[in-house]
Amino acid sequence: MKLILTHDVDRLGEAGDVVTVKDGYGRNYLLPRGYAQLWTKGAQKQIDQMAEARRKRAINDLEAAHALRDAISEANIQIKRSAGDNGRLFGAVKPRDIAHAATEQLGKTVDRRWVTLAKPIKSLGHYTATVKLHDDVLATMAIEVQPAPKK
Repeated sequence: MKLILTHDVDRLGEAGDVVTVKDGYGRNYLLPRGYAQLWTKGAQKQIDQMAEARRKRAINDLEAAHALRDAISEANIQIKRSAGDNGRLFGAVKPRDIAHAATEQLGKTVDRRWVTLAKPIKSLGHYTATVKLHDDVLATMAIEVQPAPKK
C-alpha cells in the first residue's frame, strides 16, 4: 500500500514522505489515526510543492537554529521548585517545564519536544539538557534547579 505520511512516524518517515507499507499496517494503524493518507497523482503534486517550500524555508530555519543555539548555550536557565529539607523536589522537572522557563528567560520560543533529558530531574542542583533545534543543530542547555521561596 502506498501512502503519504501526514505526521512524523518513528522508524518509517517524516511528514510528507511517500512510503510503501503492508496493507494491514496502513489500513489498521496509519489511516485511522490520521498519520497518513492514500497516495494519488494529485496528492503527489501537492507533496512536491510542499517539499519545494520546505527546502526554501530550511535555509532560513538553519540560520535561526544557529542563532538560537548560541543563545541557549550562553544562558543558564533557572527553575524554582518546592523542595524538602534534603533537596528532593516535590514532583519532577520535565522537558515541558524546561522549555517554558527557557522561552520566558531567553525571549525566544523553545518547544518541549526539542528538549531531551538524560534522566528525570528530581532534586535541586545543576543539570544539562540537549535541545534539538534542527536536524543538524544540537544545543546543550545548562539548567539550575533552585528552591522556591517558602510561604
